Formats: sequence, structure tokens, C-alpha cells
Amino acid sequence: MRQRIIGDVSVSAIGLGGMPMSIEGRPDRKRSIATIHAALEAGVTLIDTADAYSLGGKPDDEGHNEILIAEALKSWHGSMDDVLVATKGGHTRIHSTDGGWDQDGSPAHLKEAAKASAKRLGVDAIGLYQFHRPDPRVPFADSIGALVELLDEGVIRMAGISNADVDQIREANTILDDRLVSVQNQFSPAFLSSTAELELCDEMSIAFLPWSPLGGITGASALGSNHAVFAEIANARRLSPQVVCLAWEMRKSEVVIPIPGASRPQSIMDSVTAASIKLSDDEFARLEAAAVSA
Repeated sequence: MRQRIIGDVSVSAIGLGGMPMSIEGRPDRKRSIATIHAALEAGVTLIDTADAYSLGGKPDDEGHNEILIAEALKSWHGSMDDVLVATKGGHTRIHSTDGGWDQDGSPAHLKEAAKASAKRLGVDAIGLYQFHRPDPRVPFADSIGALVELLDEGVIRMAGISNADVDQIREANTILDDRLVSVQNQFSPAFLSSTAELELCDEMSIAFLPWSPLGGITGASALGSNHAVFAEIANARRLSPQVVCLAWEMRKSEVVIPIPGASRPQSIMDSVTAASIKLSDDEFARLEAAAVSA
């Protein structure tokens, strides 16, 4: 599979988002592990997770996706040398009774959460740790300062941020002394609000990891009907609109690494084919125009 760079690590051009395997409506454990194994077999070497990917309001379920991924990696027959697991902290839902989400960006929480994530993943140091979402109750600089400490202590190898704006990207990189390696923001044809952040990451050579790159769990299935040009090009190429969407995102910049969520082997196997698709200039221009006008 085509490769892209996060920090100084080469990873697959498409990653696997683990959230659908652990939140409400998740599949059984056997199918989830089969999905992770299918991704690895297809050449995926970037797996995205978070300690918050669990059932809301159930403290005993915290870190479900991290534990699941660790189990799947341990039972996989292949080499783990090139696999990068990216996890996140600072976004919580264990105290929610309605499945909602909250933030805790305090340095104390982030440092404790990172160490707990490392333990669940069964690693001495987390490959990539990202601050999940800015906490309005905590100065952003304080939260990023915790990442500096985690890097310096060797708890994490690389640091990133998620759900960040342009100013926060610049601030985080300054505080991290140019060690910011990734930004994970929502981005899809239905959500273009992070275009400026994507362009800044391209300028700074920082990996941009679109979450919900197909429009989310419900939006992915309707992508073709909601965006006619994506369906037209997909039909002409005998591909799914979802594959065309991922190919369009990767064409936007060499720093873009989509992380589509999956809960069944067939889904991730379809997604990874996008890494081999080369859109023509005309196709890309049509997709760009269609996304902007949607």
C-alpha cells in the first residue's frame, strides 16, 4: 500500500478508525477482531483509537477499544514492527448517563490517562498520543504542556492534537518545540470546516488525519446520494462512492491520511483500495467543485 509519513514514521496512506467497534451498537468481539486482522492483512499500519471509545456512563468499559486493539494485535500472525497505534486522551464519557461526551484537559488527567492507555495497549511507550479535544476550562497551553512532559518522560514517542483550529495548531507546535506530528480533525465532503487546518498542516508538513472522512457512521452510506458527482465517478470507475471520497481526500495533500471507521472486514477492505486509485485532474476538479457546492 502507498505510504505516508507521521513524524519520522512511515505508515499506510489509509488508517483504521476503531471507534465503531466500541461505542453503542458495536459488533461482537469476534467480528471486531476479524476487522482489525483484515485491515492488517490489507496493509494498514495505522490504527486509531482513544480511551473514550467505550459505552457512555460505564466506567468499567473505559478503554474498551484500546483493549480490543491490543488483543487483536497480539493474536495476529504478522509482524508488528511497522504498525503504529495512535490513541487519544482528554475527551471522556464515563460520567455520562445519556451517552454524551465531556472534556478533561487538565495536565494531571492527561498524564494519568496516557499511562493508563499504555498499560491497556501493552506497550512501554505509546507510538502516537493525541490531545483529543480542547477543554474550555483549562488553558490550552497547560494541556499541551502535559504532552511535552509525556514526551520527555518517554511515556509517548510522538504527540498530536485533535479537534484543533489554526491558532491552536501553531501554538501547540511552538510549545512542543516543533514536535507536533499530527492533527486529527473532522473532514469530509459534508464537513469542510477544517479546510484551513488541512492547508496549514500541508504548509507545516504535519500529518492531517481526517476523522469521519466519509461523513460519519450514518453519512457514509448516503455519501453517493448526497453528493452526485462522487457517485457518477464511482459508477464510471466501478468503485464505491466511499472509495472515491477517500481518494479525493488523499489527492488534496500528501499529508492527508484518512482514518475511516469500520466494524466489519468488508468495510475496511473496500476503503483500502482507495490508496491505489489515481484520480485524473478532471475528476479531482469535479469532486472539488461538488464538495464546495454541497
